[in-house]
Amino acid sequence: MIAVEGLGVSRGERVLFRNLSFSVASGEAVALTGANGAGKTSLLRTLAGFLRPDAGTIAFADIEAEEARAKHLHWLGHLDGLKGARRARDELAFQAQWLGATADGIAAAVDVLALEPLLDLEVRKLSAGQKRRLAFARLIAVQRPIWLLDEPLSPLDARWRAAMGVLMRAHLDRGGCILAAVHDPLPIPARTLDVGGAA
Repeated sequence: MIAVEGLGVSRGERVLFRNLSFSVASGEAVALTGANGAGKTSLLRTLAGFLRPDAGTIAFADIEAEEARAKHLHWLGHLDGLKGARRARDELAFQAQWLGATADGIAAAVDVLALEPLLDLEVRKLSAGQKRRLAFARLIAVQRPIWLLDEPLSPLDARWRAAMGVLMRAHLDRGGCILAAVHDPLPIPARTLDVGGAA
């Protein structure tokens, strides 16, 4: 679902990596590892279209990159990207509807992630783990095959890490793929891609 050839990315004057080539297949999870500052987040942001690479190509199966990024890809950054002053209900509705979610999709995400008790709270009053679940809800509300995740489980407790593993496994079983920057292992079988580098 993702094919990368000869990718080079730099930030300012610092080259993060050169000639990076890899692929991610349907039904596969790949864990990006490497030291802090190695370029894991920059790689994900480049795949998502937020950064322009210095060299190389990125292909998404037979889909044009612009269409793939707009309609077939979910990005979940290290920061949750939530507006603190909104109620959780309104923030979820805004984000999910912007991505094309139906009311049924939103309701399913609320149910699966046990968000109902949180919906009338302002986002800023949620714990870090609760915010991560709220951010994750858009991935459940709107089915898209490619998940790009940056430290997706870091604020979650053991119960919710296991629960996210179930959701990730279901996503792969539907033919999706996951590329995740991690420091701790994912709760599902995953191939490792070491970006390397040093902070």
